[in-house]
Amino acid sequence: MSALDKEPFPKGALIAASALIGFSLIATGAVRLARLSAPSDVAATPQAAPVRSVEVRFFDETDGSVSVRESRSNQVVTSLAPGTNGFVRSVMRGLVHDRKRRGLGADAPFRISQWAGGRLALEDPATGRLIDLDAFGNTNKDAFAQMLPGRQAAS
Repeated sequence: MSALDKEPFPKGALIAASALIGFSLIATGAVRLARLSAPSDVAATPQAAPVRSVEVRFFDETDGSVSVRESRSNQVVTSLAPGTNGFVRSVMRGLVHDRKRRGLGADAPFRISQWAGGRLALEDPATGRLIDLDAFGNTNKDAFAQMLPGRQAAS
């Protein structure tokens, strides 16, 4: 047996380690909360006009698909087959839920915009929410980019 087996662990070291862990958790939480409310690059430069933009509405079809239609012409931009495009469906479900929670109707279209640097954003003019789609990776960003003018309509 060594002397370490007979001596208790120093309480000061335990308190210091606990304080360090607690501080790390609090600091991480504060940074995450601050980042959630910070404006994105897109929102920080409202004077910059998008190079491409489209206002769209989403319609549930009887076969389980979702048709995405250009707001003014009502022309189908793309169709999301049942069981596909989970990211688009989830984002739109969240925005529609936010509108319902605020007592807003579904009349206002959503706006998808792309800026000169390639940044892509989804805006809900009814609520003022702006989602920087670049934050979700290229695959998810491209799911919305296919709806912009100049892209082929998918069936």
